[in-house]
This record gives sequence, C-alpha cells and structure tokens, in this order.
Amino acid sequence: MPADAPTILATSGGYRPGTRTFLELDALVHHAVELSGVTGRTPRVLFVGTAGGDQRYFNDHVRQAGRLAGFAIETLDLFPMPNHEDVPALLLDQDVVWVQGGSVANLLAVWQVHDLGPALRAAWEAGVVLSGVSAGSICWYVGGTTDSFGPELRAVTNGLGLLPYGNGVHYDSEERRRPLVHELVANGTLPTTHCTDDGVGLVYRGTELVEAVSERDGKAAFIVSREGDVAVEERIEPRRLTNP
Repeated sequence: MPADAPTILATSGGYRPGTRTFLELDALVHHAVELSGVTGRTPRVLFVGTAGGDQRYFNDHVRQAGRLAGFAIETLDLFPMPNHEDVPALLLDQDVVWVQGGSVANLLAVWQVHDLGPALRAAWEAGVVLSGVSAGSICWYVGGTTDSFGPELRAVTNGLGLLPYGNGVHYDSEERRRPLVHELVANGTLPTTHCTDDGVGLVYRGTELVEAVSERDGKAAFIVSREGDVAVEERIEPRRLTNP
C-alpha cells in the first residue's frame, strides 16, 4: 500500500538508546512508516547504511530495533557488491527506505556508480516513503553542508535533487552548521535551504514542504532564503510526535 503521493521525511533524528538492545527506533522512524499508509501487515522498511560503509554490526542493531518496533527490516548493502540481484525491484517492494547518516559525499558517489538515482526516484514516484537521518536527509536535496571532506564543513551540491532545496542538518548541535548555511545561501551556492534541529523532521508531499515534526521538546525547523545578498532565516515550529 504505497503513500498517496510521493513522500519524503528528511530528518536529524530517529534513534534513541535502547534498554534490551543497543538502540530503538524513535518517533521519526515510526512516523515514516505511518506516512506510508501500510495497514493489515508488517511494515517493510529498507535500511541503507552505505554512508557509514555498510557496517554489518550496525545493520544488526537496526534489525533488532525493527523487531521491537514490529517492522520487517531488510538491508541494502553495496559493499563489497550489492547484496540483492535486482535493487530497483527491492526498492519498489518497500513501504519505507531509511538511509543512515555518515558521509553523504561517499554515499552519493557509490549510488552514482550503481546508478541508483533513477531507481530511488521511481520508488519515490510509486509511493515508497524515502527517509533518513543526516546524510540520509541531505541526499534527497540539491545539497547541503557536510563534514564528508574533513573537520571543516563544506558544501555538497550533487544531491539527487528530488527536492529542489538545500538541506541543513544538526542545525542546533554543531556550531558551524548554521553560519555556513547562511553563507552558502547568501552567495548562491545553495538555493533556499530547509534545516532541522536534532530530533526534527520535514515532511514533503511531492516537492512541497507540508509539515515539520519533532520527537524532542524545544526543537525547531528553519527555512533560510536569500534576499539580495543576505540570508534570512524563518523559524518553523514542529508538531510534537508521540514517542513510542
């Protein structure tokens, strides 16, 4: 049962420390599943950890968290080779694709080598909810700010471009994120840029931003746009989700 329109949930969150497991899936991941509209069966979630090198131990942590949440979690690994023969068909068979954080520059490079951009677009257009955290958020946009190249943040501008905006993640927790977003928007490197504090997600239907949501109190989203040669920031109050 696909979502009723192409849907993306781009986030700076989704996990919390577990009690019996290393981690648990927090409200943003659950909201991605809700957006898919699946009913009457176990939701299918595809976890993509390529931005972190397809670490098998973390795949296992996410599978255990999925078991507790009641989700059927499959993984797509691209190292050392794709672990599924027909990746486009795998994507279309999911309710949600959740992309893990890490190096967005490396993620996009590997996706390009395997020509996954068209397959991800086809899944999105078919109603599979595309979602993720950090690098797994920036990848859906034109670009954003990243530490993929070293400790000093830089711009990345070769995102998939499903959403025609820039993306700023970890907006409240890494001090260089906000000023760099403002600089990149002001000089035209990034278009209007949508930003999330840790724990916040942005919901898009098609390319329209329809809602900001949060799994933490006191957090916000922001839209940074260019007026003349300066960047102007607008705060968006998110709807507080119920933590599972």
